[in-house]
Amino acid sequence: MAIRRKADADKLPVSQRIDNRLDNPRRRRMNPTEYEIKGELFMNCSCEVVCPCGISLGKHPPTYGYCQTWFALQIDSGHFEGEDLSGLNAALLIDIPGRMAEGGWRVAAYVDDRASGKAYNGLLQILSGAAGGNTGVFNFLVSEIIGAEREKVVIERDGRRRRITVGRKIQGEIEMIPGKNPEVPVSMENTQYWMGPTIYPAVGLKSKVRDYGWLWDFEGKSADIIPIHWTGPGRV
Repeated sequence: MAIRRKADADKLPVSQRIDNRLDNPRRRRMNPTEYEIKGELFMNCSCEVVCPCGISLGKHPPTYGYCQTWFALQIDSGHFEGEDLSGLNAALLIDIPGRMAEGGWRVAAYVDDRASGKAYNGLLQILSGAAGGNTGVFNFLVSEIIGAEREKVVIERDGRRRRITVGRKIQGEIEMIPGKNPEVPVSMENTQYWMGPTIYPAVGLKSKVRDYGWLWDFEGKSADIIPIHWTGPGRV
């Protein structure tokens, strides 16, 4: 009698899904790696406008003493150890129990289902901090990766607005804050923020998260849009 094999589950146990692809950040290991990413990261969180975490480098407490947020990453150009990452998207859900700089982060990752195996593995290493460089700080801040999976991550940039859709798991739209000249959005320049020196404060227009038992709604809450240029250790 032939044995029928069940289809792979959408979510595998973390031990199967992550440990075979990268060093578990909970082991506090870092494997400095050659990579470069240019693009944009935007986010929406539980803080009131404007979120104090970025400009204070995580030393100031979030508005309500904790932070819940989604990150959206759109890569315009880049590579991981020579593997092309251009055009790929990724998303993170992050639960931070206190000040951002004090760590204890719990993270779930969604990597573009168009990514090759090496690109998928590379993005997980970059976003976990294991690859070092700009995102190496994650290696010390993230205490647990609760999940990582391939998903269709749709990101749209439309003038001052940004949108992300990851099925029904993340549905978000944010908008930059207009300045005195309404054609020019408010910005914070020359910051020391590890993600990028220019931050465009924004506001959540609609923002729903439904995954891993988290039900978040960040409508009207703080958001940021940040042009990024991330590299591995030793690069400028």
